[in-house]
Amino acid sequence: MAMVGNCCAIRGTFFDFVDDPWKYEGREHEAARFTRDGLLVVKDGLVVDFGDFAEVSPRHPGLSITHIKNRLILPGFIDGHIHFPQVRVLGAYGSQLLDWLQNWIFPEELKYRDRDYAREAAKHFFDALLAGGTTTCQAFTTSSPVSTEEFFDEATRREMRVISGLTGIDRFAPDDFCITPDDFHSESERLIERYHRKGRNLYAITPRFAVGCTSEMMDRCRQLKLKYPDCWVNTHISENPSEIRTAREHFPDCADYTHVHEKHGLLGPKFTAGHAVWLSNDEFRRFSKAGASVCFCPLSNLFLGSGLFRLGRATDPEHPVRVSLGCDMGGGNAFSIIRVLEEAYKVGMCNNTMLDGSINPREQDLAEAERNKLGPYRAFYLATLGGARALYLDELLGNFDKGKEADFVVLDWNAGQTAMRWHQSLITHNESPENIDQAAQLLFGVMSVGDDRNIDETWIAGTRAYKKAGV
Repeated sequence: MAMVGNCCAIRGTFFDFVDDPWKYEGREHEAARFTRDGLLVVKDGLVVDFGDFAEVSPRHPGLSITHIKNRLILPGFIDGHIHFPQVRVLGAYGSQLLDWLQNWIFPEELKYRDRDYAREAAKHFFDALLAGGTTTCQAFTTSSPVSTEEFFDEATRREMRVISGLTGIDRFAPDDFCITPDDFHSESERLIERYHRKGRNLYAITPRFAVGCTSEMMDRCRQLKLKYPDCWVNTHISENPSEIRTAREHFPDCADYTHVHEKHGLLGPKFTAGHAVWLSNDEFRRFSKAGASVCFCPLSNLFLGSGLFRLGRATDPEHPVRVSLGCDMGGGNAFSIIRVLEEAYKVGMCNNTMLDGSINPREQDLAEAERNKLGPYRAFYLATLGGARALYLDELLGNFDKGKEADFVVLDWNAGQTAMRWHQSLITHNESPENIDQAAQLLFGVMSVGDDRNIDETWIAGTRAYKKAGV
């Protein structure tokens, strides 16, 4: 999709990815690309040239250049799992998943039937995304078409790449929250025709989760996917043990949670299931074979006590599963992908310990243990190109290759707590990193002690959409 706009160029220090760092154990830097003095040339929202300033600039004489100094410029962050209508209950006391939904979430989401309420919330939602460096998201709305319309309309005004759709739920929630399978089907068709591939909008057929969907609702989702195979599918899976037991009761003919989606013809490319904390090894293998994706949501998994996602199993080289990251706001207690990376690192370290043989030597798996470790290369890959691949968007975005959409984030490594970290470092507030190792050191510092204060600027389609206020 070509976005109309002027040609511009950004000069600065760039860091992006060309491959999956899990393929390069011990030499993850080979999957990344560091350009100390680079030039990114953008026309109509797309990258038309990128590389060293000395090589690229002569090809574009007279072009106006914005020079961003003493910052790291990365592709925009991709959030694979977030809930638009939970922005006003961020930080509600967690309990555990099913009680939390009943006590806090459904009452709040019911308010999104009111267009003015939903429209105002959408402004806050997208402001918060941009302030956290997120330029693309896959989001849940509600069972009310109004919320989906307001989500897409606000994203369109901001020219942001988004995936979303009307939520299908016909049980478990209060009666006035549920939507019938027939109404869900007809409204979804209308919304698909109105929004899918209009501007930067993409549509996801969205059964909320098996606990909240009857077989009839799942069948309507299958019918929609058959009629609109280009659409995405977005749902939840195996987040919480109580949820899994309830889903087994609702679908007694299914061997496991994944089988519910296989039975209804949904598991495949462009299918994303959030959480996947308790997937079995066999389920991970079936996800891999189907080309389906999972979204790792450590903020909410810890906040709601759901469990530890097995990143090392998902990245098994024999059965790799596409993985994105999600803040899962409001189950997650922040919009910031940087905060997500911090918690993902901790989850990975816990899983590493459980598999390194120090707890139970008979369960030792050193290879899987190592794959749980989330250094800066693996972490920021998941936040950018890895997330794009998981959502089947890597032809459109995820790095600075020519033809990609020019969404990017400008990181300030001297903001917030990270400023203290570099006091005795080789890198000071007056310098930019000289090589890829120094850049990775900075990025790990940002992900381990940083937050949205490290987001200096966020650019959408070659235009600055957010600038941190001066102190």
